[in-house]
Amino acid sequence: MYELRAPSPAPVRASTEPAPGSSPRPLRRLAAVAAVCVAVQLAFVVPGSGLGWDETVYVSQAGGDAPAAFFSAPRARGISYLVAPVAALSASTTVLRIYLAVLSAAALVGAFRVWRTLVPGRVLVCAGALFATLWPTLFYGSMAMPNLWCALGALAATGWVARAPLRGAGRAELLGAGAAVAVVVLMRPADGAWLALPLLLVTAVRPRMFAALAIGLLAGAAPWIVEAFAHYGGPLTRLHRASEIQGGLGWNLAVDDQAKALEGRTLCRPCTIAWQRPGTTVWWALLPFLAVGGAMVARRAGRGTAILLATGTAVSLAVPYLFLIEYAAPRFLLPAYALLSLPVAECLARLYAWARRPAGRPGRTVTRQWRVVVLAAVLSAHLAVQLQVTSRVSASSKSTTADFEAVAAALHREGIRPPCVISGDQAVPIAYYAGCASRQTAGHDGSITPAGLRESARRIPTAVLVSGGGRRPAYAPSGPPVFLAETRDAGPYTGYLFPPPDRPGPGRSDS
Repeated sequence: MYELRAPSPAPVRASTEPAPGSSPRPLRRLAAVAAVCVAVQLAFVVPGSGLGWDETVYVSQAGGDAPAAFFSAPRARGISYLVAPVAALSASTTVLRIYLAVLSAAALVGAFRVWRTLVPGRVLVCAGALFATLWPTLFYGSMAMPNLWCALGALAATGWVARAPLRGAGRAELLGAGAAVAVVVLMRPADGAWLALPLLLVTAVRPRMFAALAIGLLAGAAPWIVEAFAHYGGPLTRLHRASEIQGGLGWNLAVDDQAKALEGRTLCRPCTIAWQRPGTTVWWALLPFLAVGGAMVARRAGRGTAILLATGTAVSLAVPYLFLIEYAAPRFLLPAYALLSLPVAECLARLYAWARRPAGRPGRTVTRQWRVVVLAAVLSAHLAVQLQVTSRVSASSKSTTADFEAVAAALHREGIRPPCVISGDQAVPIAYYAGCASRQTAGHDGSITPAGLRESARRIPTAVLVSGGGRRPAYAPSGPPVFLAETRDAGPYTGYLFPPPDRPGPGRSDS
């Protein structure tokens, strides 16, 4: 526990660089970086994309063409609130994607802007470019998922806390820090807790900032807590259920899983796959060394306190996903990447300054021009890898969406049309595309009993899905299975359709 102090004055050097915060150029350049990233998303990610499993859960709470999906214990409603203005007006996935892409780009500029008075302009722009061009950032920028928003909220919250010692904890710093923490908790309560832990520790001797962070933490958690009392019997019971669904917290070394997932796996659970593209993790292996080097550079320049806070907070946010859960997803580490972009940018800015320095002794073979060329080539290769993985992940996501749409269309042909109920394999996303309610009799999304499903089938069209040639579930109707579609990932999909309900309206056709 320690008090943040204002950075000690840097040694006076002849420099043409403006002091941090004194020039509008960094913000314009950050905006240009954000605009380019939106263009990349519109070119690679948005066209032809559909909603993934988790997205259908979040979006269905706010609108769309399907009933609200079951909302399990670990989830929080921040993303549902974020997409509500669009989802309530339009069921178009493209409109939603464009809205989120533009909004996340603006939020990226805003989050890095908080650091404008703390780091030089070149470092700020470099950090923004590094984070914005990572494939998880590009892919999830237009997705209805909470992780990128947690990353930007964590970056802003840490920046507001780091800014306070420069001029005291003014109203802007207090409101900014509290609001940013509240956003992160609203999106993912667990990430909010791991973010608040180091920030509360360093502000323990600064009562006003400590109180602002605590109020933000409680405000962001309020909807989750209210829902816990309403549906789970209290927060502790909900936490226990959430832990069961996520496999529990305990010592689980997931570093290798996260590394393998970087080749383009949006979720690696269980992560027993072969490591086919180790080249996609080169930057990840260098990340700790670049971050430490950047922290040392910043310390020598007199701004080590702010960069050290960013680095320490990033470590706190990364710990549960590297050491405490047994599966991996690259999006989990986005908050850590956002904060680590600052020390890494410090290191790269120092390397660039070294590269431009005169070559030294006469006859030396590595000239200044070659240093710059080598550094530019390395960064270009890194960018090429990120764009390649973005394209590959987007193509895979669109293929999965096409599978869901094909099964949903086949169900419609068989008479399973709204209002309707779907259960079984991949029922949540397929039900969304079919305009049906999803109901599972067991598992994470268990929301109905077998008897309840059979009773429901007497009133509305109901189907039980089986993929990959699986066996008929015990609660499915006894009739023969109906072939629905051949899918890329899960193989053939068949459906066990309950007899049409005894009422006018859609039922199973004879075709």
